[in-house]
Amino acid sequence: MKKATLLSPAEAGRCSLFAPVANVDQGIVSQAVLTTPALRLTLFHFAAGQELSEHTSKARALVQILSGTCAFSVGATRHTLRAGDLLHLPPGAPHALTAPEPFSMLLTQITEPAA
Repeated sequence: MKKATLLSPAEAGRCSLFAPVANVDQGIVSQAVLTTPALRLTLFHFAAGQELSEHTSKARALVQILSGTCAFSVGATRHTLRAGDLLHLPPGAPHALTAPEPFSMLLTQITEPAA
């Protein structure tokens, strides 16, 4: 049986963000790394040519590129992100992405307490 997340929120642990991924040749594969009420880490692997249409999130987000390159739009601004780049998205920022080549990213979403 597959674990719901790679790490348990109740105990210390480790996982590899660079482990090989199957079935990503023509799509997008995601894996929950860690999930708590205020924090969600998700590992994404994109095949070349994949896109995510513009959307928003209520959470604050950090996008860390692990491998490859992607075109990431935040509103009208387009960024070319490469391995090692980190992008911050405040809550509500419209964003989209395109994968001109295979790439992997770690998405960290932080749900901030209501004011």
